[in-house]
Amino acid sequence: MPAALLFSIVIPTYGRPRQLAACLQAIAQLRYPRERFEAIVVDDGSGLSLDPAVDPVRDRVDVTLLRQPHAGAAAARNTGAAGAGGRLVAFTDDDCAPAEDWLGKLEARFAGAPDAMIGGRTVNALTANPYAMASQLVVDAGFAHLDGDPERARFFTASNLALPLDGFRAVGGFDASFVTSEDRELCGRWEARGGRLIFAPEALVRHAHELTFGGFWRQHFHYGRGAFLMQQARARHGWSQFRPDPSYYLRLLRHPFGRAPRTRAVQLSALLLLAQSASATGLVAEWLRSRRARARGRAA
Repeated sequence: MPAALLFSIVIPTYGRPRQLAACLQAIAQLRYPRERFEAIVVDDGSGLSLDPAVDPVRDRVDVTLLRQPHAGAAAARNTGAAGAGGRLVAFTDDDCAPAEDWLGKLEARFAGAPDAMIGGRTVNALTANPYAMASQLVVDAGFAHLDGDPERARFFTASNLALPLDGFRAVGGFDASFVTSEDRELCGRWEARGGRLIFAPEALVRHAHELTFGGFWRQHFHYGRGAFLMQQARARHGWSQFRPDPSYYLRLLRHPFGRAPRTRAVQLSALLLLAQSASATGLVAEWLRSRRARARGRAA
């Protein structure tokens, strides 16, 4: 690939300057030629000055700070991609720290599959936080279920994925109507249009999502809302409908055992059960909201 701007790294952020500063410090330490990548930070209407987080890395990274009215992470990623100048756009989050060789590993994969979507591996950086650990296990189990063949993967998280910028724009970017699961919907649309998804576990990002009990519940409640919206998108696009697989949920609850000491594994399994309850509640809440919206539309 020519020695010119190759990667545009897009980072949406909302009211987390401390986490953003740590993310940008990690990006400043990437072992990758400075002239070959840029970082685009999109402030999603947080109302805070992010200059103290961005300014310290300007001498090491070509970084642009964009601002938009609050519209959600999906819309912020689209805003960042609209201003991107690289041939490839790489997405991560403000509470993530890419490994030093992240872009190098992604470039090596693109050398063999220039038109593919490449998804890297995201790992939990907060091993003392049981809620962060449980959320990571949900992602890991989902990857194991959907991405059994790395060369024919089906799902990546937006904290660690990259694809050709022109391909991203051709499929319409992220669907900004999604509060969560916008990454899953984008992957589904990419696959439906004949795009290839490749899992690259060597492209590593560390995720430091500081969760409390309430934050854990809200996160998975919103995952449930996203799951309902994903079902609607499947119907709209004519894709096959998702059917729950009981064996997956059994594997999910067993997932911590063998990966953590028994006492911690029991705790994590209980949190995974709680996560599924929160997701089910969110799915039902979104279904009810959708029914009310349709009823109002018929009455108008």
